[in-house]
Amino acid sequence: MQHTNRRTFMMGMVASGSVAALSAVSARAAAPVLTEADPQALALGFKNESTKVDKAKFPQHTPAQLCSGCNFYQAKPTDAMAPCQLFAGKQVPAKGWCSAWAKKA
Repeated sequence: MQHTNRRTFMMGMVASGSVAALSAVSARAAAPVLTEADPQALALGFKNESTKVDKAKFPQHTPAQLCSGCNFYQAKPTDAMAPCQLFAGKQVPAKGWCSAWAKKA
């Protein structure tokens, strides 16, 4: 019977954790960027830049509403791009906006 000492076990755990973290980072990097022409983006009035939102069509929009400050933005507010819960499998720009914007808690 082979016995594993604590040091070997811990090194294995660190290595497997590192692989999992790198996989998550590469998966995020590989996700396509949402385009304004995407059907779901059109339905939610998505814009790559919050400054280009049509004020007549979306009167509730304010300049402070950016994807980076939205509850659905899945990264740090300082990240330039991140996955969005509303647009599965796609990344959105931090300076973007859509009508489903909800202030991050």
